[in-house]
Amino acid sequence: MMTDSNYAARYWHTLPDGRMQCDLCPRDCKLHEGQRGACFVRMRQGEQMILTTYGRSSGFCIDPIEKKPLNQFYPGSSVLSFGTAGCNLACKFCQNWDISKSRDMDRLMDQASPQSIAAQAARYGCKSVAFTYNDPVIFAEYAMDTADACHALGVKTVAVTAGYIHAQPRREFFAKMDAANVDLKAFTDDFYFQLTGSHLQPVLDTLIYLKHETQVWFEITTLLIPGRNDSDEELGALAGWVAKELGPDVPLHFSAFHPDHKMRDVPATPPTTLVRARGIALQAGLHYVYTGNVHNTEGDTTFCPVCHVPLIVRDWYEIKSYRLTADGGCPACGASLAGRFDAAAGHFGRQRIPVAIG
Repeated sequence: MMTDSNYAARYWHTLPDGRMQCDLCPRDCKLHEGQRGACFVRMRQGEQMILTTYGRSSGFCIDPIEKKPLNQFYPGSSVLSFGTAGCNLACKFCQNWDISKSRDMDRLMDQASPQSIAAQAARYGCKSVAFTYNDPVIFAEYAMDTADACHALGVKTVAVTAGYIHAQPRREFFAKMDAANVDLKAFTDDFYFQLTGSHLQPVLDTLIYLKHETQVWFEITTLLIPGRNDSDEELGALAGWVAKELGPDVPLHFSAFHPDHKMRDVPATPPTTLVRARGIALQAGLHYVYTGNVHNTEGDTTFCPVCHVPLIVRDWYEIKSYRLTADGGCPACGASLAGRFDAAAGHFGRQRIPVAIG
């Protein structure tokens, strides 16, 4: 069934002309013998498709869960994070481009079975394992097997993803996930097509699916790029759609862009843009709106959606104050806080600890 680089992948069918179509994501790559999909890691080999990165990672690190970012999924806890290589999008602004656009499989030096990842996460006291750095959609089989191993040991699972995936694999993939952060990169199809090589609607479909057909806790991140997706009109449309289609309790993170990859000529996002975006989203009715990649205590803080007292105060990734009742409510007014919470916050703080998985 598998060696590290010869895992028989799912989600494909043979076309009448003999080509093999990948059915994992909306790219629908059609492959001749030996060809790889746009993600570069799913390849036709004879009459099967293989996942070339199964069991191979670009590295493992223990992070604060807030770095994913997930602010309302066991705050202060630690998460064992890892990724592989490749991506099914082609974002010109990618800030992990050295991993996500890598075609050098030899860089994937860390080899680890799903069981060894789960065991190490449990050993280090991690609340969860995150599939991140590059999009786990493209290594779905590896992520799902790892999720099964994690759940067997009581470790939760997190997907950090752009949500660009077809309906059938989406059902199977998210059935294995406890939480997700989904990149909603913009709110126009022009942006998606021109700057990511993909389309907006499949991402919206994933978000609607997560909200209405799963129990996955999810939060949304939008990286604001000056002049590209940061107008008042677009921000209002995005926040209004989230409020209407997903509800006011889905947290939305606005994150700051810094010049990278193929957009080094675009200036970094000023903090004032994030503050403005947060205000627009709050005005649209969202209860939990955060700012990222900048130091902004108010934008890091979780407020009660009813009486607006600060309930979880953060300084970057460190929990400074945690005022929730045992059942995850506001002690001032009794309102429930949306999310997944323990009676006390974790104390992992701002650490980042690289680890080896054998």
